[in-house]
Amino acid sequence: MSEVSKDSVQKILLQLECHFTWMLLKQDITPEELEERIEDQIEFLPSKSKIQSYNLLAYVNHLNGKKEVALENLQKAEEAVQIKHPEDIEKASLVTWGNYAWVYYHMGQLGKAQEYIKKVECTCKQNGSASPYKMKLPHIYCEKGWALLKFGESYYEQAKESFAKALEEEPQNPEFNSGYAIVLYRMEDYYGKKSSTEGSSLEPLRRAASLNPNDPFVVPVFALKLQEVGQAKEGGKYIEEALEKNPDVPYVLRYSAKFYRKQGDVLKSLELLKKALGFTPNSAFLHHQIGICYRIQFLEEKRARYQSRKKMEELIRLSIFHFQNAAEKKNKFVYAYLDLAGMYGHAKRFQEAEDTFQKVFAMTKLTYEDKQLLHFSYGLYHQLHKNSESDAVKHYLEGLKIENESFPRERCKSYLKKLIEKKISRSPGDAKSFGILGYIHQLNGEKRQAVECYEQALEMDPDNEEFLSALWDLRLSLQH
Repeated sequence: MSEVSKDSVQKILLQLECHFTWMLLKQDITPEELEERIEDQIEFLPSKSKIQSYNLLAYVNHLNGKKEVALENLQKAEEAVQIKHPEDIEKASLVTWGNYAWVYYHMGQLGKAQEYIKKVECTCKQNGSASPYKMKLPHIYCEKGWALLKFGESYYEQAKESFAKALEEEPQNPEFNSGYAIVLYRMEDYYGKKSSTEGSSLEPLRRAASLNPNDPFVVPVFALKLQEVGQAKEGGKYIEEALEKNPDVPYVLRYSAKFYRKQGDVLKSLELLKKALGFTPNSAFLHHQIGICYRIQFLEEKRARYQSRKKMEELIRLSIFHFQNAAEKKNKFVYAYLDLAGMYGHAKRFQEAEDTFQKVFAMTKLTYEDKQLLHFSYGLYHQLHKNSESDAVKHYLEGLKIENESFPRERCKSYLKKLIEKKISRSPGDAKSFGILGYIHQLNGEKRQAVECYEQALEMDPDNEEFLSALWDLRLSLQH
């Protein structure tokens, strides 16, 4: 085939609506781990669309260099379309055909790629689409939303937009409501805005759960949200019902485990997590949650009046084992790495802790949230385990200076304020500490307290440009 026709195929491929044009980047996932997660979903979530799962799996196969396997999964997606949408096969196949065209293009089979492009073109033409190679269909927006969701936190906003577009077309659709509610919940969970009810995922989740009462995915998430807003009793009823209906579904077990852990029942949580791990032994999420449970037990034993050193050592060992597993299975799992580093600190394995922190510092494409969490965790490590208040202050301040509202940033601010106030009570002549306290007051909107702190800092360090500039800005703002 000539270069001209190859160029024309490329231009058309870029216009198709499918996983290859949705900017789902390999660098944002651990491909092998995501492959396994999608396969688990196909096995254990019968309510989830097989079409979507096989399409996404085929794309991840391609990212892993498994093009023949990708074609096999696209064939399974086609078969699923014929079962689920026998009356509307063409429209329901558009994403699958787009993926086929891209895979064949990457295999150098341009003739085959053109066959699938033609199928898309014919369907678009028959349905009067404004574009010859794509249609604005709600089920495509939905499929795009689920795919974006699977690629992690940096895709959440785009996923939310996709589900919102689907809902504009079909506001009563149970799956569209589930997707929209789940992404809102994930965004709150990630950005640390869990406890408010206004503008939250609570009502979208309630609506999704009522439209999908037997869904083993959305109902337990709704229960967790109820717990977060102080309605744990109602949430507990949903958890019990979900466990009764789906006692062997890993998704129900893991979210139920999270619910019981937050209720303070760590033993029940561990029991459910271990059962889930029996079904999906390579789940990074489950290993991480188990590690958290053992860490809670360790901290409780540490606070106990009569401590058992042997028991504490065993709990540290178990926690480290599971955090290690989580980090190894999903190599971009920032929380798992930071939790692992923290437990190394408790074990006084300082070199391993340092190495683990440095792995996270070396990660590319960390979000602002990740960076804030990293600085908070590293600061806490220096404060608790290395007895270095100066390093703790440095990293809490680094996290605080990243201008992105989040739960880790609030923690940086809270821990930094306590540490600085303690330092000032010990050394009232420390200009730097007063400057930092002024900065914290400034961030909190406490302008007069901030002015007082900067004035005190300047009495000790009268030529400090940073303090002079901050004080000047504050005084001007007070005049308006």
